[in-house]
Amino acid sequence: MEVEKFYYDNKIVKSFLYATLFWGIIGMSVGLTLAFMFMFPNLTDGISWLSFGRLRPLHTNAVIFAFVGNAIYAGVYYSLQRLLKARMWSDLLSKFNFWGWQLIIVAAAITLPLGITTSKEYAELEWPIDIAIALVWVAFGANMIGTILKRRQRHLYVAIWFYLATFVTVAVLHIVNSIELPVSFLKSYSAYAGVQDALVQWWYGHNAVAFFLTTPFLGLMYYFVPKAANRPVYSYKLSIVHFWSLIFIYIWAGPHHLLYTALPDWAQSLGVAFSVMLIAPSWGGMINGLLTLRGAWDKVRTSPVLKFMVVAITGYGMATFEGPMLSLKNVNAIAHFSDWIIAHVHVGALAWNGFLTFGMVYWMVPRLFKTTLWSNKLANAHFWIGTLGIIMYALPMYVAGFVQAFMWKQFEPDGSLTYGNFLETVKEIMPMYWMRAIGGTLYLIGALILIYNIIKTIRSGQDVTDELAEAAPLQKVTRHRTAKEGYHTWLERRPVKLTIYATIAILIGGMVQIIPSLMVDDYVPKITSVKPYSPLELQGRDIYIREGCNSCHSQMIRPFRSEVQRYDWTNDKQYSKSGEFVYDHPFLWGSKRTGPDLHRIGGKYSDNWHFNHFYDPQTVSEGSIMPSYRWLIKNELDKSLTEAKLKAMVSLGVPYTEEDIANAQDWMSEQGTQIEQNLLKDPDFVKSYETDKQDALQKGEDFVEMRNREVVALIAYLQRLGTDIKVKSNDDLGSQQ
Repeated sequence: MEVEKFYYDNKIVKSFLYATLFWGIIGMSVGLTLAFMFMFPNLTDGISWLSFGRLRPLHTNAVIFAFVGNAIYAGVYYSLQRLLKARMWSDLLSKFNFWGWQLIIVAAAITLPLGITTSKEYAELEWPIDIAIALVWVAFGANMIGTILKRRQRHLYVAIWFYLATFVTVAVLHIVNSIELPVSFLKSYSAYAGVQDALVQWWYGHNAVAFFLTTPFLGLMYYFVPKAANRPVYSYKLSIVHFWSLIFIYIWAGPHHLLYTALPDWAQSLGVAFSVMLIAPSWGGMINGLLTLRGAWDKVRTSPVLKFMVVAITGYGMATFEGPMLSLKNVNAIAHFSDWIIAHVHVGALAWNGFLTFGMVYWMVPRLFKTTLWSNKLANAHFWIGTLGIIMYALPMYVAGFVQAFMWKQFEPDGSLTYGNFLETVKEIMPMYWMRAIGGTLYLIGALILIYNIIKTIRSGQDVTDELAEAAPLQKVTRHRTAKEGYHTWLERRPVKLTIYATIAILIGGMVQIIPSLMVDDYVPKITSVKPYSPLELQGRDIYIREGCNSCHSQMIRPFRSEVQRYDWTNDKQYSKSGEFVYDHPFLWGSKRTGPDLHRIGGKYSDNWHFNHFYDPQTVSEGSIMPSYRWLIKNELDKSLTEAKLKAMVSLGVPYTEEDIANAQDWMSEQGTQIEQNLLKDPDFVKSYETDKQDALQKGEDFVEMRNREVVALIAYLQRLGTDIKVKSNDDLGSQQ
């Protein structure tokens, strides 16, 4: 049979590899900066765009979508062409994919430090960027599917199954979770509220981990591990079971992020059940990966590429054992909101995603440049430094998580909390934070060693942009299944049908969970005493979101004796109810408690206390690791979008009247004036305030009255939290239904 000559597009692979390394260093550096901020909270004092709350989503987006995202594209573009014996379908789409993705990353790097965020974890980017993500992702999928349709290899290898499932699932997740109502060019509100928003967000959030950080990397594992080991995949049958069971079960597990919250019990139980089942397909993949190396263990000892891959697969196995375990309610009651979760996430991120990416880079670059790796010794040094970094990062965070959980729940014989002051816990775990920073430093040093080694390798090679290849054209065969052909073997040569089946598999779990929350009227019982936020409180809530306060503070008191006693300072002993969040677009339950829960903070402290706390947290709360927010005290509150925000809320079902909207400015001025008067009761405040006023007048500058500053709006919001519901027992809710 006559063979055809064609060229693999190596240029696009190299572009994504360079982007992977560049953004990887950026993302890790931001993460390391954040780690040191726990010991030095005023490290970036006075610089709003470098505050912890704004940098934290920048770090997560940089490592997930910039570092890991570019690594996915690099690995897929490299392996897909060779598995299909075909150049990518469209060079134009490849370039659009690359430059579009880089522009999205730059847009995130600009908007997030500026406080332009939706606050939804891993989905913080505002609506214009969301649209851009969808367009670029569809271009990537179209290019992949077009390449599959013009392939020269009849059957689709297992890696491609995972690539296809990744494409369709991420598209569905992103579009559904990103439904929002724009208020302006860079401001929107989630279409969902409270409990529904939490469910949709963690259906997305958990499965972003599943289908952006896991399934594409499993596809890469199935390609690069056999290539690096020069061994076939251990079990073809296991790969089939692994693929279909994983994509079907994974999509159901999102609610395990919301255990003991206001989410209905049936949804929580469903999440727990499928999370426990998830260990089987996850470990099936790990076993298939590790046993692929059978007979190649001597090579593992000498090959840095395989060392990285072995630790990566092992890290995947550890994280996917721990995930189902954390979904058990008795374990989750200890781990959730603590640093245990930080450790769990970073075992997956640093070991699974990071090390598999490093191994892939070390393997690809010499082949792309027709040379050998410049230094195996440096690569081995990177491996051991990186491994030590992972251990020194994760182990202290596990210890910190246990310390936090048990201190939070400790009681005295008289029934009082042993550690009633939240800061006692913070002070206890500071040594663990130091060790984490050291571990992160080691990991970053390892990545820098990789950069140096790769630069030297590239310089020693040759730049092959288009790599010559040849293969026989695909011969037409019957579309029907032959007598001796297994069903899945037949399905592997029917890419459209395989993609449709994969889409159905991932849609079932999502529909079962989400449709009832959106369609059933009594999904969230109404509490008549819960009212919409005033215009000033709504503005304050937007500032709370802008500053990333939910990165450190939760707004969800779980039904535990320790939590209602610690956080419900009114002594009503009320945990959070689903009906309290019906006007929250988006929800702000949080996922980590670096500081105390704020759901019942309203009225606990005076306005002056909050003002001083923003000005200098350490003078108000000794030992606090909260940074100062002095720009809130100086900045004038932008009220220009107030009416537009209220109208958007009306469109989302919040019962503001036309009169409320018409009187919004007066309403804000009245409430702001009351807070200003409260602040003026403090002689120290009055003295400082008058001095600032005189200085402004002498300089001929406009003086912003305190009632019109951002800090007043934020105080108004905090003083509102938890004040709508004041009942003595669960039974009393009936009178407020």
